[in-house]
Amino acid sequence: DEHMLAGVTIVDPRTTWIDPTVEIEPDVTIQPFEILRGATRVATGAQIGANTVAIDAHIGTNATIGPFCYLRPGTVLGDSSKAGTFVEIKNSRIGDRTKVPHLSYIGDAEIGDDTNVGAGAITANFPHKPGQPKGRTTIGSNVRTGIHNGFVAPLEVGDGAWIAAGSVITKDVPADALGIARPRQENKEGYAARQRDN
Repeated sequence: DEHMLAGVTIVDPRTTWIDPTVEIEPDVTIQPFEILRGATRVATGAQIGANTVAIDAHIGTNATIGPFCYLRPGTVLGDSSKAGTFVEIKNSRIGDRTKVPHLSYIGDAEIGDDTNVGAGAITANFPHKPGQPKGRTTIGSNVRTGIHNGFVAPLEVGDGAWIAAGSVITKDVPADALGIARPRQENKEGYAARQRDN
């Protein structure tokens, strides 16, 4: 009730859970089935889609989140940024006007301003070696990633770079370069028909 009286639009208060520690500025719209917990802060003009969970996250002015988005502790979304459908973000900063539109996991990463992250991006941050900390991925500003990209930390993608679809990036990509890391396609003519005939 306090949030709505202060200018927050909560579409269905009965399905919205907001911890008393959460800060929400006016002109925010919250769709049904939300969970906002801990030290989460939501800035003016943000739009939070249905079925979103945010824990200890900072959501910038006019940011768009969800539906079906999970913002874990340490997430910072810049102004006018987007964390879209089936996106999970943890311990990462997403720059101003940067979009992570759908079907991605971004963990332990820094992504600059005006970058577009294609569908199915994953930052692989776990070292699989006892005692070693998780690696960080740094993706610069104005970067365009393709669909189904993996980023194996630690690594850095420079400003203005492009990443080819289906690439698993394991080395730094310089600014304004095209990073490609995938095998070349080979077609074996008639192979499927021969298998069916056996």
